[in-house]
Amino acid sequence: MPFGELICGSPGSGKSTYCYGKHQLFTALNRPISVVNLDPANETIPYPCAIDISSLVTLKDVMEEHGLGPNGGMLYCLEYLEVNQDWLEDRLKELGPDAYVLFDLPGQVELSTNHESVKRIVEKLTKSGFRLAAVHLCDAHYVTDASKYISVLLLSLRTMLHLELPHINVLSKIDLLKQYGELDFNLDFYTEVQDLSYLENTLTQSSPRFAALNMAIISLIEDYGLVGFETLAVEDKNSMLHLTRAIDRATGYVFVPPAGSQVPPGTVDEPDGASARPNTYALFSSAAGQLQGPVSDVRDVQERWIDERETHDAYEKNQWRKEGEMLRDEVARSKIRDRKPGT
Repeated sequence: MPFGELICGSPGSGKSTYCYGKHQLFTALNRPISVVNLDPANETIPYPCAIDISSLVTLKDVMEEHGLGPNGGMLYCLEYLEVNQDWLEDRLKELGPDAYVLFDLPGQVELSTNHESVKRIVEKLTKSGFRLAAVHLCDAHYVTDASKYISVLLLSLRTMLHLELPHINVLSKIDLLKQYGELDFNLDFYTEVQDLSYLENTLTQSSPRFAALNMAIISLIEDYGLVGFETLAVEDKNSMLHLTRAIDRATGYVFVPPAGSQVPPGTVDEPDGASARPNTYALFSSAAGQLQGPVSDVRDVQERWIDERETHDAYEKNQWRKEGEMLRDEVARSKIRDRKPGT
């Protein structure tokens, strides 16, 4: 059974970067992965692309041929893909029955909140046997402003209701959050979407004319009780593993490794914080489809990236230096062992 992720989010939220990072992670773990680019305007794809919508239609050609602007042209491209979905499904079949696919969507949020083409494409993929989860990326800097945070909550809620898929909302670029100033509350307030009435004073001060509207929006979000966030620092191994566990739980994905397979060094941390070690792929799967390894808590995330970032950065640099020295020594010993007698 094929599994996959529908990667959506506003422009600049890090969708393509996430796809590239996920491809690197899964390649290191020898887990199957293929990335499908569904953005007809994406001309600088950073990841190895298994299927590219530009082979079917491009935004530039549509705008020139039909005299459309960028937004109208994008809607046309996705509608064209919907009409020609056989083209997509034929190429997905070539990836094999056990494929794991990332679908990299364009940044126009209306495609995942209002327009019907993506929803109908997803429905056809689901009927064909795909188990999909929507991964909605939101730039973490929005939590530093109360009004922007509320808008992100509304966007996330609308996306969840529209796509009707197992859904993971993600605050991306969490490693850059400290650059945008102090948070009014601890990070768990924003990830768990706790009592939003605490934002009333901040919202009223910034826009007193809309105090009643602000509270109505807050009540709407709380009444649904659906929105929550994971965090992501795409260059951090533990952060990527934690998010992968959450997505696997949502889809029910369980990776069964080949017999005798070995995890490459550096993919699992020892519980006591010692250097990484090799292990079997069984450590990366369980009956619940969860990757094993260090379990991340939002309080750990806050300590790592906000409260004690400099300390953790210094520790990591020291670990990288030690691992580099160990690798260099191992290569030197290997050359000595392989050296022929008398040479």
